[in-house]
Amino acid sequence: MNDKEGDQEPRFEPFLYCTLKRALEVFKQQIDSVAQCHIQLAQTLREEARKMEEFREKQKLQRKKTELLMDTAHKQKSLQFKKTMDAKKNYEQKCRDKDEAEQAVHRSANLVNVKQQEKLFVKLATAKTAVEDSDKTYMMQINTLDKVREDWQSEHIKACEIFEAQECERINFFRNALWLHLNQLSQQCVRSDDMYEEVRKSLEACSIEKDIAYFVSHRKTGQTPPAPIMYENFYCPQKNTAPQGKAPGPNLARRGPLPVPKTLPDDPDYSLVDNYSLIYQ
Repeated sequence: MNDKEGDQEPRFEPFLYCTLKRALEVFKQQIDSVAQCHIQLAQTLREEARKMEEFREKQKLQRKKTELLMDTAHKQKSLQFKKTMDAKKNYEQKCRDKDEAEQAVHRSANLVNVKQQEKLFVKLATAKTAVEDSDKTYMMQINTLDKVREDWQSEHIKACEIFEAQECERINFFRNALWLHLNQLSQQCVRSDDMYEEVRKSLEACSIEKDIAYFVSHRKTGQTPPAPIMYENFYCPQKNTAPQGKAPGPNLARRGPLPVPKTLPDDPDYSLVDNYSLIYQ
């Protein structure tokens, strides 16, 4: 071995070997699978959210149509009620006018002026006719209001039935949707745990001894260390002579057993596959 070679030190590249490398490859594969499952689950949840939005919009349109019918019926009822109250006021006023005309006729019974009496009788007859007309109008408005009220009540009952059916459908739909979401999330948890279990199995198969042996067998430089550089006297060259006070390097034997790692399998944050539990004892 020359001086240039002696100055170079072995390079230990940070490669992963044997069981640990396989475990990390399994870890990468399973994490990618978990990510794909999460992507699929997200797409499924988006699709379910779209269905829920469509259901909500459908019920909203149906409710709006029913509310428009209810609003129309309510406006008709309010308008007819106003007409009926106006007809009632007019009828009551005509009745008061008739009573005043009758009282005026009674008071003028002793009057000698015939023309004035005739005017009072004409006024009384006109008042009676007005009372009869206003009474007919008032009764007609009452009958119309009763018919409008019945239509409004019937429409109100139909609307309540529709809203009740919508509410039952809404509660059932969202309850089933949430139940489905929870099943999907639970299924995803089971799938993820199965994938994590594969990683645990690969980690259980990881062997420190095998990996160290693999590294040594593929990166070893020889069975014996390099020989020491000997002293060579310029005037009296002598090869293979050791420096003064030093003996040639001995043939070193294999070192002792591997050191024990600080993190032991008995630590509470580590568990074998066979007795794996989500709850640490």
